Amino acid sequence: MRPSNEALVVIDLQNDFCPGGALAVPGGDEIVAPINALLDEYQVRVFTQDWHPKGHSSFASSHAGKAPYDVIDMPYGPQVLWPDHCVIGTDGAEFHPRLNVDRADMVIRKGFRASIDSYSGFFENDHTTPTGLEGYLRTRGVDTLLLCGLATDFCVNYSAVDAAKLGFKVTVIESLSRAIDLQGSLAAARSGMTEAGVTLA
Repeated sequence: MRPSNEALVVIDLQNDFCPGGALAVPGGDEIVAPINALLDEYQVRVFTQDWHPKGHSSFASSHAGKAPYDVIDMPYGPQVLWPDHCVIGTDGAEFHPRLNVDRADMVIRKGFRASIDSYSGFFENDHTTPTGLEGYLRTRGVDTLLLCGLATDFCVNYSAVDAAKLGFKVTVIESLSRAIDLQGSLAAARSGMTEAGVTLA
């Protein structure tokens, strides 16, 4: 059992990010069983869940003439436009059926504000609006995080970098994460995480 100052944060292990989903990450379902096994080692376990209303501003379908993976400028910066995914109330938004969700102490839902996306488990994409995850971890006495899940180059990456900036000691387990790798995004994410002080293991 890991000490109580360490937390496992499982990022967005949801149906729409797994094979057959609306925004499937290759091999996304391969990490479910080993993550389930890892849950037993931690006293503090947090899951994040992408949670979008219909017509979310990050969906390509919300912008006339735009296609998935186009990039537009939003008030908070560049925004990749995605296929509709993880819509509240749909099966795609649910956790993978084999994930042991009952072991989560806390589930942080993100991306529920219609006008702003949220990759990180800590902040919306404006890097200002908090999700409440930092406060929860601080009150649990956590200062060290192990992150895994989907996708390495987006939500895992943003969560890890934000956590490091907030002063947590952060490790990303790459073997328990999978990437979209959109136009070199995985290499850029790995470089950015390393520069931020995140350990890639």
